[in-house]
Amino acid sequence: MARQDIPFRKGALDRVRIAALNQPVMTDHFSTVARQYAEARPTYPAALFDWLATLTPACDQVWDAGAGSGQASLALAERFQRVQATDISAEQLKSAPQHPHITCRVDDMSGLVDASADLVTVAQALHWFNLDAFYAEVKRVLKPEGVIAVWSYGLLTTDDDDLTQAVAHLHNDIVGPYWPPQRHDVENGYANLTFPFVALPVPDFAMTAQWDLNRLLGYFRSWSATVRMEKDTGDNPIDGYAPVLQALWGDPEQPRTLTWPLMVRAGEVTA
Repeated sequence: MARQDIPFRKGALDRVRIAALNQPVMTDHFSTVARQYAEARPTYPAALFDWLATLTPACDQVWDAGAGSGQASLALAERFQRVQATDISAEQLKSAPQHPHITCRVDDMSGLVDASADLVTVAQALHWFNLDAFYAEVKRVLKPEGVIAVWSYGLLTTDDDDLTQAVAHLHNDIVGPYWPPQRHDVENGYANLTFPFVALPVPDFAMTAQWDLNRLLGYFRSWSATVRMEKDTGDNPIDGYAPVLQALWGDPEQPRTLTWPLMVRAGEVTA
């Protein structure tokens, strides 16, 4: 994967930066668990990226903003010629997949020239952004009829009702007080966030996985609320709660079906 920056038009980028001088475009919550985050996060459905590729003027350039460890970047690189994956966490980007179409950039801006991107994506990260500054950058870099797509996934369910209730108890009650306020935006599918674009109809997408218990526990450990609670108390809450989940799970090596609600918003830039 190329690591150099793509050249950008300095004047336009500086204007956006000045507007957000006292508010970074993105806040960092995952550098301390970057490797765990990369290994634990679920995979987005291929149908989502196939659909995105049908919406854009061409399949040349994508800006994957808040790319983290590249959960979406790789799938985009298989459909677009160039993917500019940006994140403010260098540790996260170190875990991003290697692909000749992906260039990583440690930044909260795109580093792209004006009207050069066919698509801008934000996967499970829009709630960390300074939206005014981010949207100004999106409108600068998108081509005419270019598309922005953002998505989030909420709390998972399992193939067992009792286990699903135990997961909800962990999420809502045990680590619940440690979720940042932005968690509500995730659960709400970003429906209440400003989205100054011409809305596009979005099909339904299924987000499922077959995981064993250890993989699921790793995912819980990567939650921002878990990280904050451990930092505050000195104890990882997942370690103490794991026996409860295992009793309901059965054989910990036996995979179970997990389902996340995947909520997508997409739009075009207005003239």
